[in-house]
Amino acid sequence: MASGKGVLLKADPIAGTFQEEIKTGVSALPHKLKLVGILATSSAPSRYYADFTRKQCEALGIEFELKETGAAANPSLAEGEGVEQTIIESNEDDNVHGIMVYFPIFGVQQDHYLQQVVSPFKDVEGLHFKFHYNLYHNIRFLRPKTLLTTIGVPSSTEAPMDTESPPEGTVKSIIPCTPLAVVKCLEYTGIYNRLLPYGDRAYGKTITVINRSEVVGRPLAALLSNDGARVLSVDIGSIQEYTKRPKAADSAAQRYNPRHVVHNSQMTLEECLAVSDVVVSAVPSANYKVKTEWLKDGCVCINVAADKNFEKDVRDKASLYIPAVGKITIIMLLRNL
Repeated sequence: MASGKGVLLKADPIAGTFQEEIKTGVSALPHKLKLVGILATSSAPSRYYADFTRKQCEALGIEFELKETGAAANPSLAEGEGVEQTIIESNEDDNVHGIMVYFPIFGVQQDHYLQQVVSPFKDVEGLHFKFHYNLYHNIRFLRPKTLLTTIGVPSSTEAPMDTESPPEGTVKSIIPCTPLAVVKCLEYTGIYNRLLPYGDRAYGKTITVINRSEVVGRPLAALLSNDGARVLSVDIGSIQEYTKRPKAADSAAQRYNPRHVVHNSQMTLEECLAVSDVVVSAVPSANYKVKTEWLKDGCVCINVAADKNFEKDVRDKASLYIPAVGKITIIMLLRNL
């Protein structure tokens, strides 16, 4: 810190803390785990991501098969052609333990449909609506057999908030990989306070999340607020506050709500950044930049977007800057196998 700049922390040491855990778990199994990746477009970033997934699987002793369809298999075919049938075939293959599909393919609505086609038993990305429902309702454990039921039927169990261990007969509900990767960054850097009870370790922190997409921004805001943080969710045209702390008038009745509550906020982005201990940006645009001058001195900044959302001088204000979380995201995915 002699230069006066904050620390640049890359994803490798954070991802590395989980690699040995996965290797040990995989080697203890009586069978080899198999992950299928489905690539249905000519997108170069998706191809790169698939190659990176393969390398990570090989390093951890996990079998990886890339199934190519549509334009990925033949330039004469349409983007996404055959992808749904490929997902169904992988669902039905008992030798496949996990499925990941390289999005985007068609666009938000049709891609969301395809995410629901993937069996929840093989959804390692945590994109199935059952897992999103549990995340938004702060339901942390579920009984596996109930994944085949509808939302209207009780499918999960609420465990005491002070325990990380699933109650008997349950497993942890899968959390979308990128939001979980951000949480792991915050745990690694000590933003999450392990002296506090499980489920409330982000208490006392104000976090701004820029982008409210259903893939990253909104589930991340819900996850962080369910862990105790005050979250300012920024998107085009609106800013919302996510918190599970009741309003002051209700505070005598309970310390916090069972899950986060969303309120509209009149704050500006500049005002949000000025009070935020952590800033996470996930805007899919090379032109979008968070202004360094607006940041709170000593904050932690995490870039989730493929493009760099922070200005080059971000470490002049931030005490810690994490420029990418992709490697951690893949490791979280492989933990879900």
